[in-house]
Amino acid sequence: MASGLVRIRPAAIRRDRPVIVGVLNVTPDSFSDGGKFTRVDAAVSHAVALRDAGADFVDVGGESTRPGAARIDPAVERKRVLPVLKALIERSIPVSVDTMNASTARAAAEIGVLVVNDVSGGLADPDMLRTVAETGVHYIASHWRAPSDTMDDEAVYKNVVVEVRNALKARIAEMLVWGISPDKIVLDPGLGFAKTADHNWALLKALPKLESIGYPLLIGASRKRFLAPFADDGAPSSERDFATAVVSALAAQAGVWGVRVHDVASTASAFDVWSAWNSGGANA
Repeated sequence: MASGLVRIRPAAIRRDRPVIVGVLNVTPDSFSDGGKFTRVDAAVSHAVALRDAGADFVDVGGESTRPGAARIDPAVERKRVLPVLKALIERSIPVSVDTMNASTARAAAEIGVLVVNDVSGGLADPDMLRTVAETGVHYIASHWRAPSDTMDDEAVYKNVVVEVRNALKARIAEMLVWGISPDKIVLDPGLGFAKTADHNWALLKALPKLESIGYPLLIGASRKRFLAPFADDGAPSSERDFATAVVSALAAQAGVWGVRVHDVASTASAFDVWSAWNSGGANA
């Protein structure tokens, strides 16, 4: 795991392209691939495929955060994710745990997980920031206003860029008070969480303003509702992978630290094109 840690540490950002985080949902009800990877062997096989396609690490989640999803018991979440995380660590596949629960974060850290991805930014569980500080894991903190079953009601802003930026700065201040090391913090503007399509696009356009906070940014646009207009009506969410890859390339051009995607291969290809464009045929 040591080599995997080096590749995701914000202080050692890879310079050739942003980090690619591969999504692995081990839930029965995720919006994109719910139920496909609930068995450990299926989850491990998919994680290997994500790594081989170019993922720098695999983000394992056991609780759906799709719009309308209800919270689950953390014990159920741990039962889903811990066996998968153990199996991936045994295979030296760099991993993170996607959780809003401090108990799950601590259990994952105890078996060797080095990164916690918390879509609530520490707001869903009052023990999360203390747990992150005590375990010393890297922490990806998203902008968040409410659980998935009520978040759409909170998608009201006077200026979404200013309000999200200020909220992220407030989360940083609390993280630092708890003793979380600044070089272990990554921020995520939380696309789709209490945000309309227009809010998401405004945040993407304003990535330089969010980056000016001074912390690495992770962008999670993959297959989300605001990309539906770029696929056929009624098409499955996987048909949004092309649009996702375009967003990934544009986010790379804007200087983000990383992207979180379901289809790693298409984003890796988009990054190859972006890199060739920026190199200007240096090796021609």
